[in-house]
Amino acid sequence: MNVVVPDASVILKWALPSCDEPDADRALLLRNAIRDDLVRALVPSLWLYEVGNTVARRFPTHAGAWLSALVKFGLEEAPISPRWLAQVLDLTACYPVSFYDAAYHATALVHGGVFVTADERYTGTAQPHGAVVNLRDWTPPRGIRKETPPKQGC
Repeated sequence: MNVVVPDASVILKWALPSCDEPDADRALLLRNAIRDDLVRALVPSLWLYEVGNTVARRFPTHAGAWLSALVKFGLEEAPISPRWLAQVLDLTACYPVSFYDAAYHATALVHGGVFVTADERYTGTAQPHGAVVNLRDWTPPRGIRKETPPKQGC
């Protein structure tokens, strides 16, 4: 099964009002592929802190419900390992990227997957390292069920 590592920029699109989020439809396809066991999702443990920070600041009245739903979704957190840490440090040494962003990318590299992000700056910068794709360019697996996202807060 293909391993996909969605970052906070993708996971946020699962909760935030879709009318405000570019490529929300692509993010929901990825969420559906995970839900339907067409891909295996792995995330570094920092995902909730990144997502929670944005949701709590931008949508404080919805933060509890939205974050609870994301936690309930049950994303698998990848364990920290010496190999993962070495990969994160290599990425931060090779490119002008944050440790946070490199943590997702390293997770994909260590687990033979692909890092999916909506951060075009990151993909443009770290593309030479491989295993990274912009959400817009991610190819959904066959058999994915599409659904129309609700128009929250539009």
